Amino acid sequence: MTAPSARRMAWRRRGAAFAAGWREFAKQRTGLVGLGLLTLIVLLAVLAPVITDQEGLDVTKATGGTMEPPSSEFPLGTDRSGRSVLLLTLWGARMSLTVGLVATLLSIAIGTIIGILAAHFGRWVSAVLMRITDFFLVLPSLVLAIALSTVLEQGIGTIILAIGLTSWASGARLVRAQTLTIEARPYIERSKALGGGHTHVISKHVLPAVLPLVFVNTTLAVGSAIVAEATLSFLGLGDPDPMRPSWGTMLRSAWLDSAVIAGAWWYLLPPGIAIGIVVLAFTMCGRALESVLNPRLREG
Repeated sequence: MTAPSARRMAWRRRGAAFAAGWREFAKQRTGLVGLGLLTLIVLLAVLAPVITDQEGLDVTKATGGTMEPPSSEFPLGTDRSGRSVLLLTLWGARMSLTVGLVATLLSIAIGTIIGILAAHFGRWVSAVLMRITDFFLVLPSLVLAIALSTVLEQGIGTIILAIGLTSWASGARLVRAQTLTIEARPYIERSKALGGGHTHVISKHVLPAVLPLVFVNTTLAVGSAIVAEATLSFLGLGDPDPMRPSWGTMLRSAWLDSAVIAGAWWYLLPPGIAIGIVVLAFTMCGRALESVLNPRLREG
């Protein structure tokens, strides 16, 4: 009987660590509630083309009246064009979640790379990268995102770039601090003494140790990205295509159509409540993960 390979043993250890982490996460009731909410919302967004008809988003094919109140045919009423608010909310989830996730991944990737490079190389590399980071920290990210969105062509790609390129600075600071802690450990010195180069040390030792913090930060940052997308869309900088609505464009349309004055609460509340639920769910999951990965918080 042959001994298990090193790679197989490593995967076993990772599986055991994942199982232990899941058991700790399952003890966090708020985390389970947040995960359940996110699972439900993601399923509804993914299955929107299956359970609904996208042609209902076309204003020329709308079958409802102007801002009709909720009814059996339209559970959440209609907008000024006669489109179902429930349909808009389901399809808006696809756009808002996509923008939030992709923009967060872009932001986290930039922040992780800059944070690791600044901490690992130090000296002038750290000085230059941290001055750039300080610049993005001092200026409000929303103002920078608005400026970038006004320069580039309107669309989903522009919103993703605007949010991702302006919200990475805080993550870079966190990753740099964590990397400095890891670089001070003895096994890093042993790896360098044995001939490990920069690529080996970063990819084999630093990055795996930083990933838990990056994962938690990603979970917490998605909610902020969704709020940023809603803000940009509400200001008229979102995707102008009516066939690709988001929760932010729904709020803008309700405002332009004077839904508050008309008493059409069903037009305004669904996207706002959806944004609040998603942000709360991501925050609950992020806090639970933070407690799982940080023994000090778990003990507290």
